[in-house]
Amino acid sequence: MFAGAPSGQVPAVVVGGTDNCGGLGVVRSLGQAGVPVIAVDSEATAPALHSRYARKVLMPELSGRSLVQNLLALQADLDSRPVLFLTSDEAVLAVSEHRAELQGSYRLRLPDHDGLASLMKKSDFQKFAVAHGFPIRRSVRIRSANDLASVAGLNFPAVVKPSVKTEDYLAHGFERGYPVSSLEQAEAVIRRILPVLPDLIVQEWIEGPDSAIYFCLMYRGAGGPVASFTGRKLSIWPPGVGTTASCMAAFEAHDELHRLTEAFFAAASFVGMGSMEYKRDARTGEFFMIEPTVGRVDWQEEIATLNGVNIPLAAYRHEIGGEAPAAVPTPPVIWRDRARHWKATRLNPAAAVWLPGTQVRDAYWRPTDPLPALFHALTAFMRSLRRALKRRETRRSGKAFSVSTR
Repeated sequence: MFAGAPSGQVPAVVVGGTDNCGGLGVVRSLGQAGVPVIAVDSEATAPALHSRYARKVLMPELSGRSLVQNLLALQADLDSRPVLFLTSDEAVLAVSEHRAELQGSYRLRLPDHDGLASLMKKSDFQKFAVAHGFPIRRSVRIRSANDLASVAGLNFPAVVKPSVKTEDYLAHGFERGYPVSSLEQAEAVIRRILPVLPDLIVQEWIEGPDSAIYFCLMYRGAGGPVASFTGRKLSIWPPGVGTTASCMAAFEAHDELHRLTEAFFAAASFVGMGSMEYKRDARTGEFFMIEPTVGRVDWQEEIATLNGVNIPLAAYRHEIGGEAPAAVPTPPVIWRDRARHWKATRLNPAAAVWLPGTQVRDAYWRPTDPLPALFHALTAFMRSLRRALKRRETRRSGKAFSVSTR
């Protein structure tokens, strides 16, 4: 079935990764450890499909009923139940909704569907965290213009975020969040977005630079954590509200953030792959929860493997009944998404200042596995071209749409 794989060895199936490098990180984390990997995507240029460590499979969609049917068809040609790894919320929801069909064909671990869906909604997460006494900034939920009065009770600056990033929200070109410095700015952003998504969160801002954002990655079995790792972001793009551009290990914060993350997941009866993002308040040094990732890997999941904690491998071994690998002492390694980091450091040069001698590993480029980087560059070029053509068409039709916080 796989060249060089022992006969009968349980494979791993990694779904998605076209729009992020999380899938590629899982493929490399497992493949380098000798696990046979099948990478699944809907785009032929997806970087993970072209890793030397994976057999590639194309599917027309990575969400909904179509994904489920094609996963079942894929497993029917295998001689074992693969361990399933997911990289997007859409795939997580599809697999969760149809888990009864999939569990006979795949090894997967998720909490109950209602609890999973609730943790994906920022408004429900906020409510749960407050009810259980976890550290989180105040926020209000906005579902219509009638709720705008509640925003006045917050302290500014703040950030306006979607409770859930729907396809319609993303199709309109909205960002992950919008920092606002006043009530007037908040109301302007809210009024722009409400017609598209009538479910927003306005949350008080946590003071501090982007490098004060931490995360605790975890795989949790029925009996508790199987493996966990704590890291700190060095740069993100877009600034303030974007995704990881570079990060490193934060061993000094691990005990505290592991404890907080495990307490939260235990209270929520969460199992499987997940993480919690935090920000350290520059004024008090206190960590505040920002949001969880549930049911899937993170964009920067490979940072743990690069620093000696292979969470995907621990999850794989746990699900096939083996022992989790021991942490491997390694020199500190920085993980970097080169293009995003370059954009971030153009605006904030301080984010490029690292300790001398620290190793830097690119998210895509590896001399021993070069093709993913080449296909990532091709994908980025094609995406930029499509955006340029869309902007030109929008200008011609007079339908320009934007949100300003200035």
